[in-house]
Amino acid sequence: MYPQKRQRKPEPDSKTYPLGQPPDPPPDNARALSLVALSHSHLEHRIYTSMLAEATARSASESVFSTRQLLDLTGIRSPSTLRRGLDGLIAKLSIERQGNGNGDGRRCYLVPAPEEVLARRARLGIEPYPRQLRVRPGNRNFERAVERAIANEHLSRREVQVALCCVEGLTNSEIGRRLNVSQQTVKFHLRHVFLKFGVRRRAELISRLLL
Repeated sequence: MYPQKRQRKPEPDSKTYPLGQPPDPPPDNARALSLVALSHSHLEHRIYTSMLAEATARSASESVFSTRQLLDLTGIRSPSTLRRGLDGLIAKLSIERQGNGNGDGRRCYLVPAPEEVLARRARLGIEPYPRQLRVRPGNRNFERAVERAIANEHLSRREVQVALCCVEGLTNSEIGRRLNVSQQTVKFHLRHVFLKFGVRRRAELISRLLL
């Protein structure tokens, strides 16, 4: 007999990131962090989770970060790249800009917990889902699918988006246009999604997420 091939576990696409992955969130806010992560770009998520992990390790009075501290904390070398990520997080209510938290006139930033981010968005009538997901208010079935998708800690942000687009009934070409990627990339992500959910077909995936 020939030895069986060991099945390789696919690695997340380098252009996406696992939801709720390092820095590891506390168990009680893992779901909220995953939901917030759906609206972040890779750069924004890197900055946000770095700030969140550091703030968790500090006392509440020390959770304000200067730009210089964030350059060191995130390992981002370009101040303009960091500012772009910070501006995106501010626009999404994921962080707050403080005037001169260190008393030196320089801008500083405060990071709220994921639950607070979602609460602030809700107060302003902002949907918790990113624009790539067309969720109708009160659609409990789709909300359940979102919860189940983000509960799978092995899925990357992009894989969650692809899976939920399938639930919406989109074809591969429609998903590609929605996410601004090629059909080949959609198929690549779908293969990983099927494997991570233990299904073989799109209909099985949809049933797993909805039923």
